[in-house]
Amino acid sequence: MKRPALWAFMLLAIVLFAGHEAFAASSLGIKLPEDPTKAYITLGILLVAAVMFFTEVVPLPITALLVPVALSLTNVVSSKVAFGYFGDPTVVLFMAMFIVGEATFITGFADKVGGLAVKLSKGNPVKLIVYTMAAIGLLSTVLSNTGTTVVAVPMVLGMCIKAKLAPGKVLMPVAFASSLGGTVTLVGTPPNGIINSMLAQTGQSPFGFFEFGLIGMPLLVVGLLYYAVIGHKFLPEKLHDDSEDDIEVDAKIRREHKMWHSVLIFAFVVAMMASEIMPLTTAAVLGACLMVITGCMTMREAFRSVDWTTIFLFAGMLSMSAAMDKSGAAAIVANAVVSTVNDPWMLMFVCCALTAAITNFMSNTATAALMAPLALPIALASGISPLPIAMGIAMSASCCFLTPIATPPNTIVLGPGRYSFMDYVKAGWPLQLISLIMCWLLIPLIWPFH
Repeated sequence: MKRPALWAFMLLAIVLFAGHEAFAASSLGIKLPEDPTKAYITLGILLVAAVMFFTEVVPLPITALLVPVALSLTNVVSSKVAFGYFGDPTVVLFMAMFIVGEATFITGFADKVGGLAVKLSKGNPVKLIVYTMAAIGLLSTVLSNTGTTVVAVPMVLGMCIKAKLAPGKVLMPVAFASSLGGTVTLVGTPPNGIINSMLAQTGQSPFGFFEFGLIGMPLLVVGLLYYAVIGHKFLPEKLHDDSEDDIEVDAKIRREHKMWHSVLIFAFVVAMMASEIMPLTTAAVLGACLMVITGCMTMREAFRSVDWTTIFLFAGMLSMSAAMDKSGAAAIVANAVVSTVNDPWMLMFVCCALTAAITNFMSNTATAALMAPLALPIALASGISPLPIAMGIAMSASCCFLTPIATPPNTIVLGPGRYSFMDYVKAGWPLQLISLIMCWLLIPLIWPFH
């Protein structure tokens, strides 16, 4: 087993032991399970899944499918709940946008966009990465970072074809930039809204719409600088075996007389998502249907365009997120760590680090909803302002770069980028560490403890 994975598993084992010791002594506002059996079963399944993900002893989609199987067989959650997430709106959104994106390739639209991007960057791969990250990051400040990423993927792939650059060199930084951009405003990422809601419930004044940007914008800028200077060296160097064939095929299949149909449909989908006239999923599915109806692509091409690795991985791990929440497993781990800290700076560090760690294997929205009611009462009881703690949780729930299941943008690029699980660890750990240190040190300076 590779060393990063081994250390991760040892750390998790220590946390589990601490959780068992601290369970009975909890006196915090968050509800812990009376019978922790299902919680420990859930953590055991997560541990086994983590080993399988990191070592890839079986393909990633198979591991993801075995998660709801295990949760169902052990009665942690019902079969209906375990497998119900395959119909989750976000899963359907991914499927629909794979179809919409493929249509832009088939009609040649993605090529045009890619050619323009290559021209602006003058063929320099590092400039191409940073310019693309900047564009996606800024869009994500005012649009959903999930929606921005699914719209951007086909354009980025077209750009990579024109530049003869492996998609894996660009798509992961784009996903990270989308997550960082989402931290700048209230609507960029769901955890920001969750945190504001939690503050209101405790009688505190919520953060302003752009107030998140006081720390979110520095995080985005540092992310861009990191990839401009050194981060690009940590990205996968070569195409995986089947990627070259895919690019070659993509370059040949074109239905250019339908380009303007695809452009109008694509623009319609983006406009509906941006204006929120339609829900993201509704707009994406309608766009996918229109691509086939107008002849931009055939049904066979639509079916083949869906990346099932992404679908199975995301849907399968949503069941783990639900199990971590419903069984109380996440609460036990979080309580065991947070309840032992009193110093404001250490509380800040623990909340940020623990939020990031849990989010790498659980929905970032669910993690924010878990950590806020756990940490805010501790801050209030200690006589310190809950604002820095709340902001630290919000930022850390979105700044997660170690796994493809940490955030929807990370998951979206997994298949198109032909990444392995360890690719995320190798490329993401420096940015994970940088963002953690920035949140820990800068947030209390902007929103003081006292």
